[in-house]
Amino acid sequence: MIAVTFALPAESSEFMHRLRNKSRVDRNGISVTWGTIDRRDVEVLHTGVGEKACRERLGKFIQDQQFELLISTGFAGALSDQLSVGDLLLAKNFSTIELNEKLSSLSHLPIRTADLLTFPTLIDSSDERNQIARTSGAAAVDMETEFIARACAEYGIPLLSLRVITDSPRERFPAPAHVLFDIERQRIDLLKFGTFLFAHPKRVPRLIYFAKRIAYARKILANALVTVVRAL
Repeated sequence: MIAVTFALPAESSEFMHRLRNKSRVDRNGISVTWGTIDRRDVEVLHTGVGEKACRERLGKFIQDQQFELLISTGFAGALSDQLSVGDLLLAKNFSTIELNEKLSSLSHLPIRTADLLTFPTLIDSSDERNQIARTSGAAAVDMETEFIARACAEYGIPLLSLRVITDSPRERFPAPAHVLFDIERQRIDLLKFGTFLFAHPKRVPRLIYFAKRIAYARKILANALVTVVRAL
């Protein structure tokens, strides 16, 4: 059995379409999706965004389970313009398995191997991204992988960390981070979002472009994940 974790359904929807024989199961009070890719059994968990939600849901997910591998995946933000939207990042500092020759099956995809940083908040400022890149040495940032890696180490589960880039210092968010997502509520605050767009109508084209970027990156990630699962 292979476990695959995403933060949100917005990240996983394309991959979910590729699963066959899907069913929902309840494990310790959390919803898990089971399915197959070819003949491989896959379980998908949405961890939520950030440390609190991720640690709580992941702990319930892996408790008393025996997974051959856990793939931590989803979206990430580039810390410099060396990575572009749609690039795939294999996080060498969190992954505990090496694909070696199996990685050759992904040679047609824009994959980079570099360090990934887990950060407590969304980062919108280009200057802040560049500063974090200099001080951390990381190429990209997410909000969950560090905690997933800790749990996998505790339970002895091999980990592969694969993320797709959705934003960068050059291609930023269409709205401030606190408008795009409410971490405490684990959802978009539609009233706050709508109020912001009403006050800044010129941001609407940026929002449409951002949605297209997300769809593009999500498809690339799903293709890569299916390829990885088939190769393992």
